[in-house]
Amino acid sequence: MSAGIKHVSDASFEQDVLKSDKPVLLDFWAEWCGPCKMIGPILEELSTEYGDRIQIAKMNVDENQGVPAQFNIRGIPTLILFKNGTVAAQKVGALAKSQLTAFIDSNL
Repeated sequence: MSAGIKHVSDASFEQDVLKSDKPVLLDFWAEWCGPCKMIGPILEELSTEYGDRIQIAKMNVDENQGVPAQFNIRGIPTLILFKNGTVAAQKVGALAKSQLTAFIDSNL
């Protein structure tokens, strides 16, 4: 069963991501970003397919600027996989579903 995509803010980042009991794939995105919109439906699918093995989350960089600055986010979409409160892996740019699946699988 899917936990669904969680929308994370600067205020909820520590609780939702760093203190999560499972890995979190955090997508830094913006409304005006075409590639961000392209991977949105893929992330929804992966949220369902991976179910409870991973939490997929999104953070709007226009509404939340503290965390993106902390992780030196320069381009979007940027995907960071957090495990046990630390960065396990990072990818920048829109990825195909197969690339995203390989990225997640190689880092879980």
